[in-house]
Amino acid sequence: MSDFAEPLRAFDRALGVATHQDAAFDALHALVRATVGVRLFTVMTVDMDRMVARRAYSNDPDNYPCSGTKPIESNAWFDVVHGRREMFVANTLAEIAQVFPDHELIGKLGCGSVVNLPIILGNKLQATMNILDREHHYSPERTAAIASDLSLPAKAALLAFERLVGSAPC
Repeated sequence: MSDFAEPLRAFDRALGVATHQDAAFDALHALVRATVGVRLFTVMTVDMDRMVARRAYSNDPDNYPCSGTKPIESNAWFDVVHGRREMFVANTLAEIAQVFPDHELIGKLGCGSVVNLPIILGNKLQATMNILDREHHYSPERTAAIASDLSLPAKAALLAFERLVGSAPC
């Protein structure tokens, strides 16, 4: 695992000069890639009043485009991320298949582990940062680093994104 100091400085610089919404999550994606590693990176915003989610960012728009909304399902994932406001971690494709209907596509992309980090602002779930990599990639050390070192940057990127919405599409 990489040291966080320099990647965090790079994230701060990139966020400070961001002029369009993708730049905010580009900076977060670069930080995650440099520190804990990631193959597939997305951010989903949520509207808990309407129980829908929208993909606001994707590093793989061919397979995971930013378009439309999808219903939020009340399942084990929902209980962890929304109910307990904790990270959801699955380190095998079999575990992913229990909660994500697109598990076959996830596997085809070479991913078999996932961490969904809830982004809480104003005491509400506003979004999730979703990072995927090969099976067993998100070790206890990496998940601890995600929880302690990436929550605040995820919030900063979401706030920057919201400020810049409308300046560029996903």
